[in-house]
Amino acid sequence: MYTRILLAVDGSDHSERAAKEAVKLVAGSSESQVTIVFVADYDDSKKEVLHSGSSAELDLKRRKKLQPIEELLAIRAVHYQVKILHGTPGPAIVEYANQENFDVLVIGSRGLNSLQEMVLGSVSHKVVKRANCPVLIVK
Repeated sequence: MYTRILLAVDGSDHSERAAKEAVKLVAGSSESQVTIVFVADYDDSKKEVLHSGSSAELDLKRRKKLQPIEELLAIRAVHYQVKILHGTPGPAIVEYANQENFDVLVIGSRGLNSLQEMVLGSVSHKVVKRANCPVLIVK
């Protein structure tokens, strides 16, 4: 049984499906905890800072992307915490996962930015190649 699950999300439909799979992994376990990780991408952060009035407003926008996932976990009575990282999504997720020694990492197969996936390769592909723990990629 998995007790420490890392759920990487970006607000996309794929990350919501990944959250549903993470819930299945902890079904019936009161000992399991899900850590939701959201990476504030440096490239996107510059634009977000310019368009937001304050850092509180920026944090609120980021939390709104996570709201459906948090609601799902709360409804299913899953213990969770949210961690917002800053950096490039793939390397930031891998670094955090490897430092914290999670039992499994759950991530959607595609994210919000399909152009970036075609040009640079997907975040999930980078994560699965470099993470030290098992990775569940949800299609």
